[in-house]
Amino acid sequence: MSSFLRPDLLALSAYSTHAPETGAEPPAVIDVLDTNECPYDLPEPLKEKLGWIYRHDIAANRYPASDPQALRRAIAGYVNESGQISGAITAEHISVGNGSDELIRSLLIATCTGRAGAILVAEPTFSMYAILAQTLGIPVVKVPRAESTFAVDVVAAQQAIATSEVPVRVVFMVHPNSPTANPLTAAELDWLRQLPSDILVVVDEAYFEFSQHTTVADVLQRPNWVVTRTFSKAFRLAAHRVGYAIAPTSIIQVLEKVRLPYNLSSFSQVAATLALAHREDLLAAIPEVLAERDRLFAALQTIPAMQVWPSAANFLYARSTQPSNQAVFEALRQQGTYIRHTGGGLRITVGSPDENARTGDRLQALFA
Repeated sequence: MSSFLRPDLLALSAYSTHAPETGAEPPAVIDVLDTNECPYDLPEPLKEKLGWIYRHDIAANRYPASDPQALRRAIAGYVNESGQISGAITAEHISVGNGSDELIRSLLIATCTGRAGAILVAEPTFSMYAILAQTLGIPVVKVPRAESTFAVDVVAAQQAIATSEVPVRVVFMVHPNSPTANPLTAAELDWLRQLPSDILVVVDEAYFEFSQHTTVADVLQRPNWVVTRTFSKAFRLAAHRVGYAIAPTSIIQVLEKVRLPYNLSSFSQVAATLALAHREDLLAAIPEVLAERDRLFAALQTIPAMQVWPSAANFLYARSTQPSNQAVFEALRQQGTYIRHTGGGLRITVGSPDENARTGDRLQALFA
């Protein structure tokens, strides 16, 4: 391989999602339950409205707004409403990105690159924190979670920060965690809040709309606290790749310097703004998703060889004793149920009622 490429990148495994079927005849129906998306597309009237806007209001030959103030204001209004913060969050507390991944990368650039700095994560967790850090040459300090509850070992985390050869500058936590679906505990939150101000705390709330657990109030109380969220889950806009960060204005000012110009397409900006304007309609599906989650959880609990954990998100996490997790993953895939094998277990997105019924039936048959 060419000597101008970094050797560490040659050895790095890229993030992967479901791959297309090869070889055997693919299943007639494929249930995509491995990416934690909402099972429902945008309502047809909203799609028609977006189509009208694209035809009449968007000039394809012009760059998008480099600073989408209208979207930032709309997000701030939603954050205030959903977090019961009474208007304290403004557009100046918001930065938007091409998905949360871009925001994570910007935070890494702003904190660790160009000087010695590491990040800390508690595994298993969202793999992109470590992958993005490694692409930038940033060391990753990993600490364990409790085997039974997946709570972070805060003693080990504190010790890791104290003994790390490279100073830990960012701690990443998902609330609730992916792939294990557990929210941060009071003890974990207390530990994060006592971290010194020279360590940035990033709380990923990608599943906030399903969990209703939020730490947005901490943004107003702590200079080192960032919350990230996304439109890809409950708002049904995964195809548009819109994420946002909520942070003190001093951090947002730096993120805006790091952000690539025109990072969010005109169509994505319009889609996110429109989704917020129609949030009552879009988020009305959440009670059904949660009811389906609880129904699927109950079904999996009847399988003796499968352990499944309670969830505060739109997915379940389970482990199989016999057959192996890999064997369950492959057997379901062959039948058209795509789930994710990660973190030593199986992450199963809650889909539509029909999809969940097929998942439950196939697992029951497999273990029978």
